[in-house]
Order: sequence, then structure tokens, then C-alpha cells
Amino acid sequence: MADEKLTYEAARDELVAVVGKLESGGASLADSMELWKRGEELAKICQEFLDGAKEQVAKAREE
Repeated sequence: MADEKLTYEAARDELVAVVGKLESGGASLADSMELWKRGEELAKICQEFLDGAKEQVAKAREE
């Protein structure tokens, strides 16, 4: 699935799964680094959605 097509909910759910895998401590160092990178990407996607929603609310309040 391409990241630009992820919904907020899908990105958030995948991020939760990534964090769970990292917290379990069972992954190799290389796998942990890949999970960390993916988590960073997902967190960025989620933040972009949240920033967009915040902007929409601010615009609606101005009107």
C-alpha cells in the first residue's frame, strides 16, 4: 500500500503495531532499525493529517 493512500486510521493502526513490535524486544537490530524508520514515516503521515484537520478547524472558526 502506498503511503499517500493511507488513511489516518490505517497509519495510526500500523504505527501502534510497529511500536508493539519494538517494545516486545524480539526483533534483531537490523529489523528494529527498519521498524523504527517505518514508525517515523507513519508518525509523519499521522501528523500531517492532524495538522490538516487543525487547519480546517481554524478556518471554520474564522468564518
